[in-house]
Amino acid sequence: MKEFFESIGISEGVFQWFVLPVVIFLARITDVSIGTVRILLMMNGRKHLATFLGFCESLIWVTVIAAIFKLVNTPLAYIAYAGGYATGTFIGMTLENKLAVGKVLVRFITRQDASALLEHLRKTQYGFTSVKAEGHKGNVNLIFSVIERKDLKDLVSIVRSYHPKAFYSVEATKYASEPVEDDNNQNLTEKKRNFLQLFGKDFLKRK
Repeated sequence: MKEFFESIGISEGVFQWFVLPVVIFLARITDVSIGTVRILLMMNGRKHLATFLGFCESLIWVTVIAAIFKLVNTPLAYIAYAGGYATGTFIGMTLENKLAVGKVLVRFITRQDASALLEHLRKTQYGFTSVKAEGHKGNVNLIFSVIERKDLKDLVSIVRSYHPKAFYSVEATKYASEPVEDDNNQNLTEKKRNFLQLFGKDFLKRK
């Protein structure tokens, strides 16, 4: 690397005090950002993508950072290393928030009547469970919902439109099973029979 920059007319002083710290800073940002996103994906059960990012992170470390540090002999390079690590952590968390991967469990608590809110939620794609509970200052309505993280702002906006002072908490959920079918819907067997009817009654008789 040093020889390359010298070949294009960059002096050793400029390389040691400017070029090398910048390269270290950028390399550290890249591999730490990837590592931060990888850990968060692991927590959400995205093992395939997390494995791929782990490969990229290790490759950057072995081929770039390890080679660079053989040339370090200025204090500015160490500052660039620490600055790149901190910046990479921030960027990695920002990227993860933008990706909004995984599911979250949201709990809403309100002391007001939640009938109108629940009726509205039934018309949306958000499943929920509502229970009566007792709080520090009396009876409350407790509403649970497991949703995709990317839908969190929308659901909170809906609840706040009915109950502006409602308390809510959000908890990351690694795994959630498929929703249970409603009693008003056809069961799985009936759905299969309706599908098979498309191919003729004779086929059903043989079953």
